[in-house]
Amino acid sequence: MSDWLIPDWPAPARVKACVTTRGGGVSLAPFDSLNLGDHVGDDPTAVAENRRRLTDQFAITPAWLQQVHGIAVVEADPTQVATADASWTDTPGIACAAMTADCLPVLFCNRAGTRVAAAHAGWRGLANGVLEATLDSLAVPADEILAWLGPAIGAQAFEVGPEVREAFIAQLPLASQAFAASPNAGKFLADIYQLARLRLAARGVTAVYGGGLCTVTDPRFFSYRRNPRTGRFASLVWIER
Repeated sequence: MSDWLIPDWPAPARVKACVTTRGGGVSLAPFDSLNLGDHVGDDPTAVAENRRRLTDQFAITPAWLQQVHGIAVVEADPTQVATADASWTDTPGIACAAMTADCLPVLFCNRAGTRVAAAHAGWRGLANGVLEATLDSLAVPADEILAWLGPAIGAQAFEVGPEVREAFIAQLPLASQAFAASPNAGKFLADIYQLARLRLAARGVTAVYGGGLCTVTDPRFFSYRRNPRTGRFASLVWIER
């Protein structure tokens, strides 16, 4: 599809990745048009057709998750919908998928191109360790891992309360760098991309790419903060068959 994103990262040739946008599907407003989420109130037949178009485009079998803002990581299994927020696979043709509409999707691979993973990181999952749990699932040293940060809510749009800032700083004092005072008293603007980079760096992962897009201000993407009744786009990573 013409405006889907292909991540720009130095992944091995056999590792493929994609981020869908709102374009190229059949869902009606407010889910228009390529909504991939089956939990948002959209017509199930439209979601099924949208997912079919995705799988046909790349000849992949996505392993969809029931995401709950937790830190559980599972092996990607297209035959069931696991309750988890990240998945990994070493099986060619199976795609790890993270569905988002402001939360941060993070794609991973090892330098050998033999294992990939995808994580859904809202602020709760990020603070509680979903990225670290995903790193553990890759089962390789930190310097063997590449990570790519997909489209998420930008720092100027992500206003949070002091409890969110304190949750991050309690674990990693450097996280204070990722928060700026909001024009609204007592609130902060959080940079979820910087928070992810700091968390990954604390685990020794420095080959981190992507970041910088804002789902709230970029109309290509679904955004829950822009419109609470909306669809979900997907960030996917797989090993080529």
